[in-house]
Amino acid sequence: MIKESWQSAIPNFDQFKDELSNIDAIPALSFLDLQPRLKSSLIRFDQVNDFPRFLLINSPDNFIYRQAITQSYEDLKAEQQISQVPIITSDSIEPEDLFGQYQVKDGEVVNFTSGLLDKANGGYLIISANLILANPRSWPKLKSALLGESCPAISSDPRQIAPNPPVKNYDVKLVIVGDRNQLGDLEHFDSDFRSQLCIFGEVELEVKASKKSFKQYLGYVKGLIEQNRLPQLQDSEAWEVLLKHGTRETEDQERLPLCLIWHKGLLAEASIEAQHQPIKSIHLLKALTHKEYRQSYLPMRAIDDILEGQVIIETQGERVGQVNGLTVIEIPGHPVTYGEPARISCVIHLGDGDITDVERKAELGGNLHAKGMMIMQAFLASALQLDEPLPFSASIVFEQSYSEVDGDSASLAELCSLLSALSGYPINQEIAVTGAIDQFGRVQAVGGLNEKIEGFFHVCQHQGLTGHQGIVLPKTNLKHLSLHQDVITAIKAEQFHIWSVESVDEALPVIFGKAFRGEDDDTILNKISERIEHFDKHEHNPCSFLNKIKNFIGFH
Repeated sequence: MIKESWQSAIPNFDQFKDELSNIDAIPALSFLDLQPRLKSSLIRFDQVNDFPRFLLINSPDNFIYRQAITQSYEDLKAEQQISQVPIITSDSIEPEDLFGQYQVKDGEVVNFTSGLLDKANGGYLIISANLILANPRSWPKLKSALLGESCPAISSDPRQIAPNPPVKNYDVKLVIVGDRNQLGDLEHFDSDFRSQLCIFGEVELEVKASKKSFKQYLGYVKGLIEQNRLPQLQDSEAWEVLLKHGTRETEDQERLPLCLIWHKGLLAEASIEAQHQPIKSIHLLKALTHKEYRQSYLPMRAIDDILEGQVIIETQGERVGQVNGLTVIEIPGHPVTYGEPARISCVIHLGDGDITDVERKAELGGNLHAKGMMIMQAFLASALQLDEPLPFSASIVFEQSYSEVDGDSASLAELCSLLSALSGYPINQEIAVTGAIDQFGRVQAVGGLNEKIEGFFHVCQHQGLTGHQGIVLPKTNLKHLSLHQDVITAIKAEQFHIWSVESVDEALPVIFGKAFRGEDDDTILNKISERIEHFDKHEHNPCSFLNKIKNFIGFH
């Protein structure tokens, strides 16, 4: 168990000082320069002849990315790395748009309008995956044409069909752009998308920071700024703000974002703050602050509910069987996720050793949450080394939660609430807990750490910082931290703390103030064993069921 310094909670770019001090010497780069896998796919697709006929590109499916892919083709043509062929994009695959239209007069074709396949003949047609999914009737005919079948044009008047309509063969390769879900739907829609008819390409949305890639990333951002005619970043301080919030976007201190939309949105808003002059760090921070304010209604409403007592969250004192877990809230129609503490409680009673997951029983718990619960129970059973089942049962619940709970990130917190209820030792309510555990008691990484920490911090801040509050999190999650400045300031001032742990044995002394196991009598496992023995002794005495309960809970 380690209490982390504030430096652990933000990315460190000291190793790239040379690059940041010589940004002016770094050339601007294009979108394709930081997409080596995409570039390889585009070049190979150009090199093949008859097969494959389809290129599937995993990418955000919108006009900005399709435009970037189209521009990548043009760049490769300019560099003579692919053939000088037509490249056509389309937002329609209606038959009349694809194959062209003709007019009929007196049984003869008098006018013919070329279709998209005519324009793209010998080259590429780029479309969205959604077009195929939304137009299933058009796909079989388009697919046949791409595979070499002769296809007639479409009459502009369905009542007048020419006896000999224009028929053509096309040499067109199809580029389909869509995200993984859409590409997965295409595979279900047509099994040929899993066959040798396709080449796969990938638009990468992040890059791991190294000496080479960091320099490339700086050039990439300069290229975006030039392409979109935005003001340049004025100095290294502005770049560092961009980099810090970039790692927050990727949720990894070692990875930088390549998302076109994120960069364009942030830089365009910072440009407004700078009045279209060179962008300083203060302009980026103001743009981020304004954005967060616009999106803050629901998070602040949640804090108001806690402060008003509508939702019970305690950030001081001690409680038996109650722990502050951490959740990430995602609401349809709200642009961002946000963190919120959750009160997890456990009570025990006489029983057959069953541990009830109330969320699962109420059909509010997902499969991953159920899996985490079962792993937690298996670890505890192994740690107790009992020859028989526990002589009592337990019930664990997310209090005041009215929507589905999923994921295994609360399994460490759920274990704490169960151990507290079993041992009678209270849990420090100043500390919130997140982390998944395996069957050996190792604490594993979870997602949404920045939002979770900030959600609990803001509740503590509004209820009053005591100087002892903080978060217990997996050590493997440290690389994902990029916290807001108000949290960093509190950590610097020793008003808020972060403890990183690798195992249950490291986590519990922080939360309980007592060791999980060991030679001392005052450990959590020893206390649970004593209560089991105490129960067994009274069970064999000829006393009433009510007296058993009184003895078990220590009532005199």
